[in-house]
Amino acid sequence: MPMGLDQAELQRIDDVVAQRKKIAKGDTLFRNGDKFNALYAIRTGFFKTCVSSEDGRDQVTGFQMAGEIMGLDGIVSDHHTCDAIALEDAEVCVMPFDRIEELSREINALQHHVHKIMSREIVREHGVMLLLGSMRAEERLAAFLLNLVQRLHARGFSQSELVLRMTREEIGSYLGLKLETVSRTFSKFVEDGIVEVKQRHVRILNTDALKTLVNNQNCQAH
Repeated sequence: MPMGLDQAELQRIDDVVAQRKKIAKGDTLFRNGDKFNALYAIRTGFFKTCVSSEDGRDQVTGFQMAGEIMGLDGIVSDHHTCDAIALEDAEVCVMPFDRIEELSREINALQHHVHKIMSREIVREHGVMLLLGSMRAEERLAAFLLNLVQRLHARGFSQSELVLRMTREEIGSYLGLKLETVSRTFSKFVEDGIVEVKQRHVRILNTDALKTLVNNQNCQAH
């Protein structure tokens, strides 16, 4: 929610997002080609977005968590361009886009807020492109873990511990790495004392080492 709204404005926005929808683990919130008519704010749970490649394989394009917005991909062509699948039981608030647009015209703070969310998404996509374009496996995984922990921390979770809701295979698909490369890189991080891994629980022991890996890459890129 944008800040600085009066009670009446808050109530109007509240009315728009009154509808909630539960999505069971493994179920799809929307599919590639579905007509776009709403944005979804994730209340609880974790999602992945993916597209099918030419040879029928799924390419993971992102992971979304509670507090984030999904469905922005549909604004351009009125159709969704990816599948959104729940990685655990989840609940979303449904925000009909025509109502959001209507309110945005009347409530400046809301319009600004929507633009900010879109801008954040664009910046994130650029970050991913940089990641896939030029980084070695270790740098990709380091950037991925730092990004995840940073987003979780912004939502009040620990800065050093996380539970991976996605499989190693899904991480590999997102980072453009083979499954064995992801596993090997995790093992190397464990050996180097950078992380502790117990199945899906990851504890970051040395944040600075991860940052150094990523920053070294950024220096080379410039």
